[in-house]
Amino acid sequence: MPTPLQEKWPAVDGATFKEAMSLLAAPLTVVTTRDAQGQPWGFTASAVTSVSLEPPLVLVGIAHTSSCHGALTQVPEFVINVLGDEHRDLAGRFATSGVDRFAGAPLEEWPDSPGLPHVPDALALRCALADRITLGDHDLLVGQVLDVRLEGSGRPLLWYQRAFRTAT
Repeated sequence: MPTPLQEKWPAVDGATFKEAMSLLAAPLTVVTTRDAQGQPWGFTASAVTSVSLEPPLVLVGIAHTSSCHGALTQVPEFVINVLGDEHRDLAGRFATSGVDRFAGAPLEEWPDSPGLPHVPDALALRCALADRITLGDHDLLVGQVLDVRLEGSGRPLLWYQRAFRTAT
């Protein structure tokens, strides 16, 4: 049985942890949704992983301080757009605070879910919000994959050493 998070053990300091995580290459995604009032929301995420094959589940980490936190933790559906090298500008835009991330963004509505934005030329996973788990300063959103669009260039965009990279 897992031990709850407690201050039992001395933890590594934040700067050291951040440096270590910068050496862990991660795929970049843009997570998008639309709230009940019709406002689109989205952010760049590197904390995305598969959880289960049956049923198909994925996990997305979102900081409590994210401007999208309230929307993403309350919506019934969201899309994980897996970015390719050609999406560098989009990744930068959706990682920037205080800008209209959707202004001029090359997004389309998901065909079977009107209003749900997705990147049309990227691998995209349409998910139902199945669970939300609070750990530390993040919430982990568990999404049940409802539909998949298998688009994309095949050259994944990665986050490594605090910069956009591509696999060669």
